[in-house]
Amino acid sequence: MVDEEKEQQREAEMEKLPVVLQLRPVPAIASVEDRILKKFRFLKAWESSMPMDLFLTTYAQSVRALLCFSRTPTADALRYLPSLQCIVTTSAGLNNIDLAECRRRGIAVANAGDTYSEDVADYTIGLFLDVLRRISASDRYVRQSLWPTKGEYPLGSRLRGKRVGIVGLGHIGSEVAKRLVAFGCSISYNSRKKKSSVAFPYYSDVCDLAANSDVLILSCGLTKETHHIINRDVLLALGEEGVIINVGRGAVIDEKELIKCLMQGEIGGAGLDVFENEPDVPKELRVLDNVVLSPHKAVFTSESDTSLHDLVIANLEAFFSNKPLLSEVKDE
Repeated sequence: MVDEEKEQQREAEMEKLPVVLQLRPVPAIASVEDRILKKFRFLKAWESSMPMDLFLTTYAQSVRALLCFSRTPTADALRYLPSLQCIVTTSAGLNNIDLAECRRRGIAVANAGDTYSEDVADYTIGLFLDVLRRISASDRYVRQSLWPTKGEYPLGSRLRGKRVGIVGLGHIGSEVAKRLVAFGCSISYNSRKKKSSVAFPYYSDVCDLAANSDVLILSCGLTKETHHIINRDVLLALGEEGVIINVGRGAVIDEKELIKCLMQGEIGGAGLDVFENEPDVPKELRVLDNVVLSPHKAVFTSESDTSLHDLVIANLEAFFSNKPLLSEVKDE
């Protein structure tokens, strides 16, 4: 009887908590769910036996906040949620969110802000080093016992003096630039618009940027404008010795054209943390020795996880307390 009363009391307390909807599991908060459940009551759509549209209709009036991540499309859900006022996403990218509709309805959106920026920048430099100095490839060379039989491994390329073009000079791109300057690289960039506070040369055309770069680093978000922005023309402008590093989104590159250029020797190499159809990575990329692959892990460290958890909780607490969101996405 005592246990039953405790359970009823717990359920009554849960009913008083602010309601947050999740359409799909959010991996980034799984490790702190016990902590976060003390502050919010989550409606987990995927656990319901109801069809999604019926589930959303049932809870339409009670849902004011939605928690999601980059692989949770939200556009269809918005029309079922007339009371929605806030979306908090654990990703820096916003390609899964209909920002125009959110602006029209006055729905505030908060993302991961610059939580990941330094870790992604470090990882970007790691890919940059790996491709140019052939670290992973030479590791395989040693492990396969090829050193004693085939002799010295082919030379890599020096970092100092490289002309590096950065596509997307936001939080991450700026951190990457800082690190590359320390390596003695010269930086230029492409962004939606020229930044008055930045001294690096600006190229409004990505093809022109590629033509004046030895290495092209992609740290931009995925939008209609940036989808396949790196096409065959850009890759050919980068040239036979050129290297491309992608820590943005996979579909920023036309992956089929990238594969053709790599296989035909029309560019020199690639370091890829993101792909068009994750987690499926084309076999052609997996067998090329001048390509370094990573399973979309540039953003993740134990430290960034902790920072993200704190930010998600703080954003939700701010929303339900009628305070400004800590990492609200503003119109530019």
